[in-house]
Amino acid sequence: MPGDRPEPALTWHGDLEDARDELRLRLFALPVVLLGMWLLVSNPTGHFLLRTFLSMWIHELGHALTAWFCGIPAIPGPWKTLVWETRTPLVFAGLAFLLMGLVFRGILLRSRLWVAAGALGLLLQFAGTVLGSPTTSRMLITFGGDGGNLVLGTLLMMTLYLPRESALRRGWLHWGYLLIGAASFVDTFHEWWGARTDFAMIPFGIQEGNFSDPTVLVDQYGWDELMLIQRYTRLGLACLAVLALAYAVGLWRARTALRALEQPPGA
Repeated sequence: MPGDRPEPALTWHGDLEDARDELRLRLFALPVVLLGMWLLVSNPTGHFLLRTFLSMWIHELGHALTAWFCGIPAIPGPWKTLVWETRTPLVFAGLAFLLMGLVFRGILLRSRLWVAAGALGLLLQFAGTVLGSPTTSRMLITFGGDGGNLVLGTLLMMTLYLPRESALRRGWLHWGYLLIGAASFVDTFHEWWGARTDFAMIPFGIQEGNFSDPTVLVDQYGWDELMLIQRYTRLGLACLAVLALAYAVGLWRARTALRALEQPPGA
């Protein structure tokens, strides 16, 4: 009927073989990469290489993004993120401008995903900049390192389920996003999941000349080991739930499109 939402097959850009490839990709890529990363971080050498070349960068970006959403300038770098002491209007205005741009882009393209992403970003910015105290902001920035690995890693992996014609799915980009996202997520989740039964896995102390994030959260903000473990593992489990939902929906859409294309004309 006119006005009805189009079926997946009607919006599929590709032939039957493309649809089969997409189904195989959505069925196997995510589980295989996650399992491979988990085996890799279980080996000390593999864990070191994974953290040095992949997850460390997302960790530092997590610190910086959290700072930006709190209105505080920050520059991510290798093993350390430079964070200013106070908020500045320039950071608030610049990020707000970019997020409103996402909303307007979504409206022009009739993309609910872009609109929702921009609106959620503006809401988070309001909470971090207007509602959050300076002390709370500094605490969130510290938490945002491993927290960023979990959240940003999940978002990077979810690019696998964007439309094939999307800019983030063109060429081989989605493989890079998938590998970096899985490495970042698994590196952090493996550590905190293991800490549930072995507190020695919590990275207390000095790392690269600075106190580690867990050390700062405990010594400056009054967290204890159980709070650290619970908050990181709960965030990780929430991200896994979102990822599982994206996997299921993406798989369902790919199968629906394939079945529609396999139907003979006029069926």
